[in-house]
Formats: sequence, structure tokens, C-alpha cells
Amino acid sequence: MNRFVFGFLAAAIVFVGIWFWSNSTESKDEILENSALIQQQIEQVGKLIVTEGYFSQVFTFKNSRDLFMNIWTSDKKALVIANAKVTVEYDLRALETEINPETKTVILKKIPDPVVNIYPEIEYYDVTQDYFNQFGAADYNKIKNTVSKRIREKVDKSNLLDNSRERLMGELVNIYIVTKSLGWTLQYNETVIEGQDQLRNLQR
Repeated sequence: MNRFVFGFLAAAIVFVGIWFWSNSTESKDEILENSALIQQQIEQVGKLIVTEGYFSQVFTFKNSRDLFMNIWTSDKKALVIANAKVTVEYDLRALETEINPETKTVILKKIPDPVVNIYPEIEYYDVTQDYFNQFGAADYNKIKNTVSKRIREKVDKSNLLDNSRERLMGELVNIYIVTKSLGWTLQYNETVIEGQDQLRNLQR
């Protein structure tokens, strides 16, 4: 009888041990699988989000040069018309994330800043110049820099950056959806993301 009881208890202990080991292994496998799935989702959004806009600028370029001890002035001027394509890009390959399988947490540590690119096409009209004061490479570079500066001022006053920001956050919402569906938590630094609207309204 004692042998029967001892055998029964030994079998029960072995069975319970196998059951706990099996559940623990399955849990670890599930966490690793979910981590891989989340990492894959992060890599999939690691692309350039581009918003394009088109801007125009018209201004007159003038330059005067004093000659012969300021007795005579030599002038040059031109009507400058610039049409520029502007792109706003987020390189999500620079998105810094941290995955903590133990707490089932995905942390967005850094969202990249936007990169504004300006591609101006410049045309010159009514160009007048004197023999002693003609247009040169320095003038054209100065005009191009002036055009880029003024176009950038227009971009900052427009909704182009806001639109690109919305597209960026739309991509990050995909990460939130995946983490939420797997029972994980998404954080931005120390802030726990409770919903899509909260994520969209995040400030860097």
C-alpha cells in the first residue's frame, strides 16, 4: 500500500512538473514570437514618409557697384521667378525603439525630426547689367540661397509640416494596433499610450 501511495505521489509530482515546464516553455515561445512580430512591424514602417508641396516666389535682384572713387555707379538687376518643389521627409530608420519582453512593453525613445528639401527652378527676366558689373557665379549662388530662404519661410507658415506630421503618426498607429492586439503596452519615453488619438497628438 505504501509503495502504491509513493508511486502515485511520484507520478503526480512528475506530471505537475512537466505541466509547469510545458506552460512556461509555451509562454516564453509566445513572448518571443510576439517580440519578433512587433519588431517586424517596426521595420516595415522604417521608410521615408514624404509630403510634397509647390511654392512660387517673385522678386527683383539689384546690385550696384561704385567705380572711379564713387564718381560713377555701375548697376545690374534682374526679375527673378522661382518655382520650387518642396518635400518633407521622416526617415523612420532613425526611429529609436526598445522592446522589453519581460514587461511586454514597446518604448518609442526617439521620433526623428522632419527633413525639408527645397528644389528651386529659377528663371531670369529683364536682365540688365553694365560692362563693369556683370552677373557672375557669386550672384547666382546668392539668388539661389535667397530663394531657398524665402521658400522655407513660406513652408514654415504653411500646413505642409503639419500634414507630414499627421502621415508620420499614422504610420506609428500601426505599431500601436499590433502591440494592443497582442496584449502589449506602447510607451513614448515615460508616457503610456492609451489610445490612437493620444499617439497622434504626441509632441516630440
